Amino acid sequence: MTVGNGSVPAGYFGSLLDIDLSACRHARHPLPEALLRDYVGGCGLGARLLYDRAPARVDPLAPDAPLIFTFSPLVGTPLTTSAKFAVVAKSPLTGFVNDAMCSSHFAIAGKLTGHDAISLRGACDSPTVVVIDGGGARLEPAGELWGLSAAATESSLRESLGHRYRISAIGPAGERLVRYATLSHDGRHAGRGGLGAVLGAKLVKAVAVAPSQKVASAEPERVLALARELRERSFGPATAKYRELGTLGNLLAFNAISTLPTRNFQEAQFEGAPQLAAEEIAGLRERTRSSCASCTIGCEHIYATDDGSELRVEYENVFALGPLCGVADADAVLEASRRCDEYGIDTISAGGTIAFAMECVERGLLAAPWLRFGDGAALLRAVEEIGERRGLGDLLAEGSKRVAEELGGGSDSFAPHVKGLELPGYEPRTLQSMALGLAVNPRGADHNRSGAYEADMSGEHDRLEGGPPHVAAAIATENRAALVDSLILCKFLRGVFSEPVAEWAELLAAVSGWDVTPAELEQTARRIVLTKRLFNQREGWVADDDWLPDRLLAEPVKLASGRSGALPPERLRAMIDGYYEGRGLDAWGTPTPETLAAHGLSTP
Repeated sequence: MTVGNGSVPAGYFGSLLDIDLSACRHARHPLPEALLRDYVGGCGLGARLLYDRAPARVDPLAPDAPLIFTFSPLVGTPLTTSAKFAVVAKSPLTGFVNDAMCSSHFAIAGKLTGHDAISLRGACDSPTVVVIDGGGARLEPAGELWGLSAAATESSLRESLGHRYRISAIGPAGERLVRYATLSHDGRHAGRGGLGAVLGAKLVKAVAVAPSQKVASAEPERVLALARELRERSFGPATAKYRELGTLGNLLAFNAISTLPTRNFQEAQFEGAPQLAAEEIAGLRERTRSSCASCTIGCEHIYATDDGSELRVEYENVFALGPLCGVADADAVLEASRRCDEYGIDTISAGGTIAFAMECVERGLLAAPWLRFGDGAALLRAVEEIGERRGLGDLLAEGSKRVAEELGGGSDSFAPHVKGLELPGYEPRTLQSMALGLAVNPRGADHNRSGAYEADMSGEHDRLEGGPPHVAAAIATENRAALVDSLILCKFLRGVFSEPVAEWAELLAAVSGWDVTPAELEQTARRIVLTKRLFNQREGWVADDDWLPDRLLAEPVKLASGRSGALPPERLRAMIDGYYEGRGLDAWGTPTPETLAAHGLSTP
């Protein structure tokens, strides 16, 4: 797509900072207003920039593969939950588009370096810190930081550089190119898809940013009024559960409705769930609640581990390291989560890969008799070996898809991934809108870029019988996620908005000065989803990649009611075909020429 030049709208700098690590130089490139308006910011803008800047079929860990930080027009405003940044790259885990987000002061400081996006390409000769401030960008040696956790790296750099700097760093897993290594700031993680490995391959230990400029909204008084209103609404019943128990509050609820994946998706209920529930461990271990930067919700619940350290606990890390691995020992699960943070490892992919390996041991496909379902000590050993790429961990660090390819023996039928990305904590056989969302999402098996579980939980559709209503719901929730992740706002606010797209259009209009309408934002959402699909198509995607593991289609799962939950392959096929039609794709999942033209896009 060709975009024209234009003035810089309010809320933006109209600039991309391109840092060539190999040549030790940087340049500032304009981002035309048409491009910004077409993609907004965050994950949307990042997807377009990755499409334009990544060489076709590039190895994700090669120097030429770019990693791009993107910000949004809402960053730096008083709007609650707007302090988020996105990181976009070709995933070393899936080989397809990957974007991950993190809530933190890094988002504010990064944007106020005077850029809407920061791109890193090339590779350094030795461990390096990239420093960006009012003087531009420079590279500083980081040899003494290599081997440290992200948290220790951040602490050290803020002492040496000064406390106005905000640091995003990788841990030892990123250095060792674990394919699901994270990128972290202030204990929060851009976690999925291996972005930490992309930085590790470039020998970049950390990126440090310090604010040097200001950016104004088009209607500051209007933005302030909207921020006050949104702040008040954020304290309402739609966010109460996050304040009271955090996301871990979902564990018992999911268990009760047979949608808690257990023992590598062999079951949908876990008998040990009460021992891991927020209601049980909060009274014994919780120390405090906390909030992300510029957030009024306060969903973070901080727990104590056995050694007295503190740990942010979420549903997904407890699910993946607990029920999915059959482990009911809260001490072991929390310690495994802490070690994942220390190494810089995505807990969902770690738990998914370990659970898969446990089943492979049971089936005699993998010679590691110590690795058994329900064994907390084995779980901890596996996390440690992955983080150090030692012993069995060197194989498990590759993710479940590559492990299955290595082991063979039909293990690919129960490897818990889509496109290489391990499944999150939602049972597809009992959440069939979500099943479709997981199958077709460009990122792979991801609940944050789909959100179709909202439809399953709404009571408006039969979550056990997927059909046309589920297709429409999956498309609608995917569109909303694309917008939220581009503006960027927290998805925990989704229940606060009565007319989400219209209200988001009002926020964007007040910040940017554009006369943006809900219809335009709906078109923007579709364009973002299509752009990600085009990137994947260029990188080797085929229609068979839009599918679920065979286990989920061939093996019914027992429900608490005594019924069975089943997702026949022909039902999933019909839903995928309906999704393709609703997205303007042909029978093979490729955007039609008419669809591309309607969104100002062209074929790869």
